[in-house]
Amino acid sequence: MSNDMKISSATPGDAQRVAAPNYPPGDLAIWIFILAELLVFAVFFAAYAFTRMNHVELFNEYQATLNRDAALINTLALLTSSYFVMRGVVAAREGNNAFCARWLWAAVAMGVVFVVVKSAEYAHHLGAGVSLSTNTFYMFYLSLTFFHFMHVILGMVILVAVAVKARGDGYSVEDHTGVETGASYWHMVDLLWLILFPLVYVMR
Repeated sequence: MSNDMKISSATPGDAQRVAAPNYPPGDLAIWIFILAELLVFAVFFAAYAFTRMNHVELFNEYQATLNRDAALINTLALLTSSYFVMRGVVAAREGNNAFCARWLWAAVAMGVVFVVVKSAEYAHHLGAGVSLSTNTFYMFYLSLTFFHFMHVILGMVILVAVAVKARGDGYSVEDHTGVETGASYWHMVDLLWLILFPLVYVMR
């Protein structure tokens, strides 16, 4: 491979070598945390599926009260945000902090969309008198989605911190582990929703 093919022109006036991705990307500690979180959610998902098998009619009845359009909007928002985060990682590996920050801010904006839409869902249900004690379905729905909701909030805080650091030229081709760490967490949040969405909103 020629040297020209190894050079990125992403940074104006200062072409830099593109960093090879690390596997797994990011800090090892975040992967330990991610695996622990996935295990917790797996237990929740298994409990939901098992309980649903024994209360199919109840779950189908109250599942119909959920807003699938809102859930679909949130699915598209998170998928789009993950694409933006991926582009931010690529920019960081090329040493382009400015573009990295812009992509991450765009991802945060998609996170805001998710939070606003989900908050509207919660407001609707709470306004109708729904609570954890209403029935078994709503207990699982509120618990699972709110637990995930808090992970979205944490993920947005992480992305904001990474974007601010990137804006201040805090990363380089050689050192951009922080971007990959934040991205890994955000992709986990997205993955969990891709399981939660069909499980809670669609499966009958």
